[in-house]
Amino acid sequence: MSRFGQPPRLRQTSRVSDLVTGEAVPLELRLAKLPSRALALLLDALILAVTGLALLLVFAQVASAIDEALATALIIGGTVFLLVVIPTTIETLTRGKSVGKAAAGLRVVRDDGGPIRFRHALVRALAGVFADFVLTLGVGAMVCSLLNSRDKRIGDVLAGTVVIRERIPSTTAPPPVLDPRLAAWAASLELSRLPDRLAMAARSLLARAPQLAPEVRTRLAVDLANEVSALVSPPPPPGLQPWDYLAAVLAERRRRDTLRYGGPPAQQPPQQQPPAAPPAQPPAPSRTDGGFAPPS
Repeated sequence: MSRFGQPPRLRQTSRVSDLVTGEAVPLELRLAKLPSRALALLLDALILAVTGLALLLVFAQVASAIDEALATALIIGGTVFLLVVIPTTIETLTRGKSVGKAAAGLRVVRDDGGPIRFRHALVRALAGVFADFVLTLGVGAMVCSLLNSRDKRIGDVLAGTVVIRERIPSTTAPPPVLDPRLAAWAASLELSRLPDRLAMAARSLLARAPQLAPEVRTRLAVDLANEVSALVSPPPPPGLQPWDYLAAVLAERRRRDTLRYGGPPAQQPPQQQPPAAPPAQPPAPSRTDGGFAPPS
């Protein structure tokens, strides 16, 4: 129970970080299906095959000058490098992408929707060798994906990951924009306690606001703003509305992530508004204790 009211309930279903409120409105990400994953795998396999051929040509040049034991060790080391080290390194550095996944618009994320780390990528690569693709010729991955409600292969089950469709339609609303008047307050926010699944739920709500009934989107905004404000400090300025609060928090989080990963600062058009439809009823009142009161 939040000190600002009843928060939304979270559950895990066939989607990533489903947010289910009292109105039974889910906010979700789309899972990657078998055909798109197969296409990504085919592209990755082609690149690994070309890399393996290059390693084989290099090995052929030095094979005559080394003994049999060293040659065997080089073959084993090259195989491990090709099938485990390369995929693990690429997915770790790109936070869940490979060349094939990037081309297909896919990304590997944790079950809670957060970015994967080295251990997740390593488990997926090892399972790909021993259970999913190499030893079972792809049968293990296909059978597991067909039997799993979230289309997971064995490596995903063991690593606690899932593959999502990252590429979004061009009609999707733009990222939240920070009101310049809130810039100083937003820069002082402590966001380390804000989990990825909650930020993703808030982002999805802002993007889908025009599709929701006025009373539903207002209730969702109030509930999410209360849950976010319980984890983020300092509290919102007096009079700040839930939509503006969520947009400010997400815009500041996105700005810090962009700087952290070495990208250029996000450009925000000064006249652009947050991607939330204007409510058809009076705005949800804010509370004097920093929370947001439910609409009457």
